[in-house]
Amino acid sequence: MPVYNKGMKKKVISVSRHVMGGTPVFAGTRVPVQTLLDYLEAGDSIDEFLDGFPTVKRKQVIAFLEEAKGLAVRKAA
Repeated sequence: MPVYNKGMKKKVISVSRHVMGGTPVFAGTRVPVQTLLDYLEAGDSIDEFLDGFPTVKRKQVIAFLEEAKGLAVRKAA
């Protein structure tokens, strides 16, 4: 299921076999979503992630995290 930015109806996550071999990445970049999760798991902030990967926009990160939260809440219910 694609993740969209609610305000713009634009894809936040992209999956293509032509980009990073099909690894889910932030749309318009080659930055894997897993990299954000690794940063957060290590205790780094969103700002630290964005500093390291300036092609990713804050709104993409927020939209992704909101969707992940929604999926987690629906699964738990």
